[in-house]
Amino acid sequence: MEVSNRETWAALHGMFFGAIFLIAFAGGLAGLWSLRPEWVTVNGIRERMFRLKVGVSVMAAVAWVTVVTGTWIVYPWYRAAPPEDATDLSKYPRSLLLETPGKEQWHTFGMEWKEHVAWMSPILATAVAFIVLYYGNQLIVDKKLRYASIVLYILAFAAAGVAGALGAFITKAAPIL
Repeated sequence: MEVSNRETWAALHGMFFGAIFLIAFAGGLAGLWSLRPEWVTVNGIRERMFRLKVGVSVMAAVAWVTVVTGTWIVYPWYRAAPPEDATDLSKYPRSLLLETPGKEQWHTFGMEWKEHVAWMSPILATAVAFIVLYYGNQLIVDKKLRYASIVLYILAFAAAGVAGALGAFITKAAPIL
């Protein structure tokens, strides 16, 4: 079995960075949710805040790496135009989807939407990382700030989830070879 350079980058973009993103999200959400005055001791606050700061920062960084590698490394291969006389479109995923009856929607809806919604994830994750790093322990006593952070965090995850699901389906329909 041989894996091409394009397949390696596509796997790194979607599966490797995506897995790190999911783990960081789970840890960050649990950390945000558990920051309640009645649940933490003074010593527990220090430990939880350290883990929370690391978790949300890693999630934001990985979200940026995922979107940047997708936009400037993987996406140009997807969008590449075939030569005029090409009959085999297997190396041109966008053209393959648009030329295959029943698969046009994977590009016209799926990829066009994915291109734009994916950028919301690192922006929202960075906003949460900023809130956690800037306000720190205030998140424990300020319930509204903590809940706002949780909502932004979940929206960042949802945007990445939608983009990731669309990317997986599109790759199944027309892989980058």
